[in-house]
Amino acid sequence: MADIVKMKGRGRPKRETAADKAPGQVQALTRALTIINTLADSGDGMILADIAQTVGLAPSTAHRLLTTMQQQRFVRFDPGSNLWQVGVQAFLVGNAFLRTRDVVQMARPFMRRLMEESGETVNLAIEDQGEAIYMSQVECRQLMRAITRPGGRVLMHCSGIGKAILATMADADVKRILQKHGLPKVTEKTLHRPADLKADLKVITKRGYSIDDEENAIGLRCVAAVIQDEHGDALAGISLSGPMARITDDRLPILGKMVQAVAEDITAELGGTSGAQA
Repeated sequence: MADIVKMKGRGRPKRETAADKAPGQVQALTRALTIINTLADSGDGMILADIAQTVGLAPSTAHRLLTTMQQQRFVRFDPGSNLWQVGVQAFLVGNAFLRTRDVVQMARPFMRRLMEESGETVNLAIEDQGEAIYMSQVECRQLMRAITRPGGRVLMHCSGIGKAILATMADADVKRILQKHGLPKVTEKTLHRPADLKADLKVITKRGYSIDDEENAIGLRCVAAVIQDEHGDALAGISLSGPMARITDDRLPILGKMVQAVAEDITAELGGTSGAQA
């Protein structure tokens, strides 16, 4: 049960919040940031009483923090509706993060963790001009392993990362890519018919990860999921790849969920939004 402490100068007790208890933090700053996060989650804004109740503060304390942040334009007050909302300065700070975030650098620790947990090679790729271009790789320690050097390109329809990204795209964008690059049959298992690819993309969306079952190289399997940006769009893709001797039928769903979970972790680290993904 939460500790009960008395508010100075008032007779009513106040619940001590987790932010108040956290060691090594500046209490006022923590409270202010909690308010901003609460307003961001609210969408249209909140009245003072609701803000105070949600963050566990006295209305007077919440109002003092709000007016301080209002002076710096991190929040704004609409007198017509009595709603407090996120201010323009918060948007500008967020944009600064978007301009400076480095997907490869921020994803690297997660890729290494995934390699250690799975024992397979991990790849990161982005979509560029209708193809998947590999940006980074963490090789596994196995003697037999898949190697794709950064800068290498692969067609979207026959790669795990490519299909994962395609599954998040609008039909018009998928059509544009397929018109440009076609559906060449790279192996006997490549999905070279539009109807087959479309059906697979629907499965990927529902399942949460894609599977490349020897569709790009004989004997090689791959599972992949997308890293999403703040709009829920595919920012990049992450995959595990290895020989069929190790990535067996029974391991596919296990590895798929592992990749999906790490993709969601990277999405959160980048400030993205995970939704029904591929």
